[in-house]
Amino acid sequence: MKQTQIKRIKRPLHGVLLLDKPLGCSSNQALQKCRWLLQAEKGGHTGVLDPLATGLLPLCFGDATKFAQRMLDADKRYLASIKLGATTTTGDLEGEVVRTRPVAVSEAMLAEAVERFTGEIEQIPPMYSALKHEGKALYEYARAGQTIERPARRITIYGIEVLRFDGDELVLDVRASKGTYIRTLAEDMGELLGCGAHLFGLRRTATAGFRLEDAVSLEAFEALTLEQRDARLLPADSLLADLPAVQLDGAATAKLTHGLSVRFPGKDETIAGLRIYGDTGAAEPIFLGLGELRDNVLYPRRLLSTVVHS
Repeated sequence: MKQTQIKRIKRPLHGVLLLDKPLGCSSNQALQKCRWLLQAEKGGHTGVLDPLATGLLPLCFGDATKFAQRMLDADKRYLASIKLGATTTTGDLEGEVVRTRPVAVSEAMLAEAVERFTGEIEQIPPMYSALKHEGKALYEYARAGQTIERPARRITIYGIEVLRFDGDELVLDVRASKGTYIRTLAEDMGELLGCGAHLFGLRRTATAGFRLEDAVSLEAFEALTLEQRDARLLPADSLLADLPAVQLDGAATAKLTHGLSVRFPGKDETIAGLRIYGDTGAAEPIFLGLGELRDNVLYPRRLLSTVVHS
């Protein structure tokens, strides 16, 4: 007799999960696993962490995905473990060693290198990256043995702290802008030091005000009940915590949730991003979405689907 399969019900779940991504797991694999565990209808991650990298990966579900782009644009913080004396094809452990050199690096030399790479610098993205060229990721060309010319990009390294320097091993605490490749930083520092280097460990510890200490491991998340998993989700407006907020009365809330702008007398300043909260009759004001204030008028820019009325 043919067995009838029970269809798994997906839920309209909204919120942000701070995940400590495990080693060897892609960002998308981590997302799909957590989405399955939450039975969530819709989900997205907030920027790729390589399979060999671990650490903080905010995952967005439901309406929270509307604000995921702000995570892509956010500054990041990493613990970078670097091996001096050897360069690889990929700039990390995945590649083959292509050159070895003796390591004769003093603390003074290292301090000079740290200073050289702190601030606004130019960085050439690595071939083994997800950046696109004519519709294909650069790593696809690299695996086929092709090298594509890449223009240098301006990035900012806000700070580098040496946590450990032991012979040929170096551990750095790096605070950097979006678009920074830590593999490339390791390689470039190695060249400046005259011995070459590659990345053998990377752990993201912070992004956009979120901290690794507040994240849950995939193993621990899987061990929770569905109710406990739901309780781990942060509200969607946690992605906008750095923005100023405005609160609307009932009449203005009704207008805005119908897609209309709202006049704000006396507010003649321009604010590109505002968290908007409204009065819907509930005990507490509810988060409506993202807006823009211009010429005394508040314009809705990205509202939650749960509050939009046709």
